[in-house]
Amino acid sequence: LRRFLESLPPEEFQRHDAAIDLADIASVLEGNPRAVLFERAGPEGLPLAGGVCGSRARLAAAFDSTPQQVVHAVMQRLRTRQEVVDIDPALAPVRQVVLQGDAADLTRLPVNLQHALDGAPYISASTDYVIDPASGWTNIGVRRLMLRGRRETGIDLLAPSDLRAIYEGHVRRGEPMQVAFVVGSHPIDHVAATMRVPMDELSLLAALRGAPLPVVKCLTSDIRVPADAEYVIEGVIDAAGYTEEEGPYGEFLGYYGAVKRNPVFRVTAITHRRDALFQTATISGRSIGRSDTAQLNSLRAEVVMWRALETAVREVHAVYASPAAGGALNARVAIRQRVPGEARNAIAAIFGCLANVKHVFVVDEDVNVYDDEQIDWALATRFQANHDLVVQSGMRAMPIDPSIGPERTWSKAGFDLTLPFLRPGETRRIDPRIKQVMASVSSSFDVVMVADSEARLPENDNTWRVRAVGGA
Repeated sequence: LRRFLESLPPEEFQRHDAAIDLADIASVLEGNPRAVLFERAGPEGLPLAGGVCGSRARLAAAFDSTPQQVVHAVMQRLRTRQEVVDIDPALAPVRQVVLQGDAADLTRLPVNLQHALDGAPYISASTDYVIDPASGWTNIGVRRLMLRGRRETGIDLLAPSDLRAIYEGHVRRGEPMQVAFVVGSHPIDHVAATMRVPMDELSLLAALRGAPLPVVKCLTSDIRVPADAEYVIEGVIDAAGYTEEEGPYGEFLGYYGAVKRNPVFRVTAITHRRDALFQTATISGRSIGRSDTAQLNSLRAEVVMWRALETAVREVHAVYASPAAGGALNARVAIRQRVPGEARNAIAAIFGCLANVKHVFVVDEDVNVYDDEQIDWALATRFQANHDLVVQSGMRAMPIDPSIGPERTWSKAGFDLTLPFLRPGETRRIDPRIKQVMASVSSSFDVVMVADSEARLPENDNTWRVRAVGGA
């Protein structure tokens, strides 16, 4: 984690050398376009990193990619298996310091209050590791932990989720559930924790890292965690399903969530590096698009949508999930339609593949899905609500969306912003690239023909085949 931060350019990374109170951390991170390393946070003066995953550029850097190509880098790594390697605990950096009993004290960590009305300070950048007894696989997810004392936290067990299902199985059997929370890890580990793939997710994490994954078994359970983590907080959730109030909390859609009844997590051990770097994630606030949660949600959503669209339409050009909408609710897709109706197929595929998508905008390949102005232009000139709007009601909703009614379901909307296929006498948008092509070759030829890339012109002594270059 520390090496990743220090590899970032100045426009992506800020170092805060002066001592800072935990109460002032959130105001520095709110809307900050850069990741911040606080060298001396809280009364103990411990190092704390915040906003690490809060930009597309930083996530791209984690995968040695670019902002517009990072989704393809993720999918490429998912296709390549990597080993999971158990190492000697004595060699694991995360086992350099071991704290048990009264020494395992959460209040000695730099845990900050993130939003003014939160019910308590939260550990927000924690990824959870648990073994599913049904499969023997390790499940990895992302959960927040509300401090309840030196060795207790509330844990937000969203339903439905894999961890919730595993927890309910333990309660039915009357068994305590062992959980390990990793705090302080490379951005790729957080991307892996957002994915839902039917496999042992240690292997998923190794695949996304693009390298063998060193793991070490926990002190108080059989759970294996990355050996190169900064902190690991081990513990257990009660077998009887005991719950306490948890919240309120600033949710990732920019609103406070209600107080809920959630299980209590009890700490059994804390291990960490000697020079451990704690981590906090930005979740809510007025600059949702610059938060860790929105950027992670956006990348995950795009991967899921790409994979679904590959089987639904012939040619996908771009996919974008807007971080400003929390990273999943508003999706944009650019396709090249080969036959009428493919835009509707794309809308249906996205409705079904990702529950958290609420609005889908499908455009032709000449519209840049990353450009708000171009999307606005396409909505204004290529959309008629009476026949280009697709609405599906009664869909599963995100409970924290304040716009849902008493039925607790969503209506999803698809916007077909693609041009209809040409009829005789109709014209298309003027494309300046055509003029550029013609100007570049007109001095050498008497006749210049510019065609779409799929056009097959007759080849003989008097006619040239013209192929489009770079999508022109």
